[in-house]
Amino acid sequence: MEDHLADVRRYDPTAKAEAIERIVKHLGVALKNPQSLHIKALDAKQAAKLREKWCGKKLGCCDRERADLAIEMAELAMSADADRKRVTFYYLVAKQLGRLDAL
Repeated sequence: MEDHLADVRRYDPTAKAEAIERIVKHLGVALKNPQSLHIKALDAKQAAKLREKWCGKKLGCCDRERADLAIEMAELAMSADADRKRVTFYYLVAKQLGRLDAL
């Protein structure tokens, strides 16, 4: 958990541990798979899945354009990072949507 918190705080120094814990719990078993721990460049299919499952179902954002913008902003924020952790990416998307409280 501390590794996730430290990584998120590289992008948001005021990140709350509780929000990160909820993301880790949501991702669950997927984080045990080394390939799922990180996010590479998203293709259209992956972005659509993230928009539907994370932005839509979990965060309650039904606005496709807004969700796409949040995903794009997270990608941009992490673009220089070769080691883009999934928890951090999901956190940044939720923050961009103003939905950290929905976690």
